[in-house]
Amino acid sequence: MANYALTMSFLLVALCGLAFGAGDQYFGTLIALGPLAWSVSGLSAPWLVLPFVAGWTAPAPRRAMALGLVAVVAALLGYFMMTVSPFEGVPAGRFASALLAISRANRLWVAGGLVTAPLYGVLGRQWRVRRSWGSAAALAGCVCLEPFARWAVGRPPASTSVSLAEVGVGLCLAGYVLTIRHRRQTPQ
Repeated sequence: MANYALTMSFLLVALCGLAFGAGDQYFGTLIALGPLAWSVSGLSAPWLVLPFVAGWTAPAPRRAMALGLVAVVAALLGYFMMTVSPFEGVPAGRFASALLAISRANRLWVAGGLVTAPLYGVLGRQWRVRRSWGSAAALAGCVCLEPFARWAVGRPPASTSVSLAEVGVGLCLAGYVLTIRHRRQTPQ
């Protein structure tokens, strides 16, 4: 029974990751939404929220790391598969070579995901188990500060409204963490 539950947890996280990656890629192609669509699709912070949430479900740190990694690898696979699919005009006969090419072209992002996914998986577990403010601060910080980081490296966000919304979500996360922390420290 324990092996079944373990297998199912990894399968569920992998399926959610695939859906997340494919959905992110597809959302970025919605021409009717213009810069808004590709600005949202181009956000990095959700790719850290994903392993955080996956790790949040784990009973042990090593499993949290593994679930975070599975979530991001599956998301990358979903993103790349959608990019080189017939939905995007790539002939089915070129799928394998195109998938390999896009993986190579994005090896820096893949490497970043392989490093950060286990870390954010553990941070998610630490938040659930210990209400670690450092874990939550790392998540809120990456969400809130992403637009500023993009400006700092010379890749400003395409949409000011998306940047403002992302900062707002990050501030809401930080406010939530501070509220939870305050409640835990206040005697009832």
